[in-house]
Amino acid sequence: MKLDAVFAQYLDSAPASLGGRLVELHLLRSPELDPPLARFEGVGDGRVAKGKRLRYDAETQRIYVNETQYFAPVPPEVWNYQIGGCQVCHKWLKDRVERQLSLNEVRTYCRVVTALARTLAIQAEIDARYDDIETTALPDGPTD
Repeated sequence: MKLDAVFAQYLDSAPASLGGRLVELHLLRSPELDPPLARFEGVGDGRVAKGKRLRYDAETQRIYVNETQYFAPVPPEVWNYQIGGCQVCHKWLKDRVERQLSLNEVRTYCRVVTALARTLAIQAEIDARYDDIETTALPDGPTD
């Protein structure tokens, strides 16, 4: 049995069901998304600016969507998180440039930020367990 299959089987049977938690987070259906980590703050019309006005300030952990409005707090590791080579938080907003965010979109973005933060924590937990999983599943070492 390949290590990937053994690892996937372990995730499905783990007490915390890490794989299941990741699925629910990524589908934005997890109870872990409430309350969200980020808030939408500032005064304005909620329009996503283009160019340099759509920016991230690592010091304040704010994602400015225009000159006066922002999502915060957004840790740098969440802002920089990539899936398939795309920076998730930036791409989501970039797809809405020059549009006014609806209340539902603001809520969704706050949940996306929360899902990414929780994903990072689960990935760290998986990484911490990986050696044990490999040793248990393949006592003679990995085979390729």
